[in-house]
Amino acid sequence: MEKVSYLGKTLTRWQVGNSTFLALPEHGARLMNWHLALGDSTTRDILYWPEDANFDEFHKVRGGNPILFPFNARTFEAGELGYWRDPAGVRRVMPMHGFARQGEFKVTRLDARGFTAVLVPSDEAKQAYPFNYEFSVAYRFSELGLACELTLRNLDTQPIPWSAGHHFYFTMPWAEGQTRGDYIIRIPSTRTHRQDPAGKLIPGPALKPEERLDNPALIDAIHLGLKSNAVSFGPAAGPGSVTVRNGTAAVPPAEAAFVTWSGSPESPYYCVEPWMGPPNAPETKVGLHWVQPGQAQSFVVEIAVK
Repeated sequence: MEKVSYLGKTLTRWQVGNSTFLALPEHGARLMNWHLALGDSTTRDILYWPEDANFDEFHKVRGGNPILFPFNARTFEAGELGYWRDPAGVRRVMPMHGFARQGEFKVTRLDARGFTAVLVPSDEAKQAYPFNYEFSVAYRFSELGLACELTLRNLDTQPIPWSAGHHFYFTMPWAEGQTRGDYIIRIPSTRTHRQDPAGKLIPGPALKPEERLDNPALIDAIHLGLKSNAVSFGPAAGPGSVTVRNGTAAVPPAEAAFVTWSGSPESPYYCVEPWMGPPNAPETKVGLHWVQPGQAQSFVVEIAVK
């Protein structure tokens, strides 16, 4: 583990076997890049990070793994985007994907295999989410994978709602001469949904257990009713597939979700996102979790490369 300077920022870099991880734990607890040294002396980017990233708008950079907390994606209150109603009935502002990705964090663990960082809520975050709590992000890196544990500890006297997740930007395609159509994704879901303009969940496209990644119906699809916690994707022929696990149970809760998304067919990344539940959980109650006073809950995801 070492500190490195990059575009005026001090980043932390880990070398674990053939894997190299680059992160800015103090800002958004953001894992930026993960690349793998291959046997033929080439390097493969697992997690994409743009070379021209604007650190002045760090939370808007499409790359790495933005942490989504306290709620995933878009929240609505009575059909109006960007709001939610708290348990006391107060209508509050809630940014898209929450506020952790643009938040400041205090690093509490930094070692040869990863880090733990605790959110320091801003005034805006306190207004949006008026609870007494501790939210931490813990990464553990390995030679061919990683685990990330999100933990919400309730220091309040009332239950606290949350439905957090991850927004992994995977490099796609990862070999020259390939296109998305050369890659297959396997999602063990039993139903798909989309979010309508008012924030409600509506039936999504009919998708097969295996789909080519160039299928436009995958974009913004919310995959629920998972028969397994593992989604895998990679070349239709050849090694190097990636597996993403949602939670530690072999079969996740029925409301656990994977979301598939990319900015455009030409984007150099493809997002496979494990979430605790679908978007707008405070209003729909689907995938909304509660932490009781004095208790803590964790959400663990794992990624492995074969």
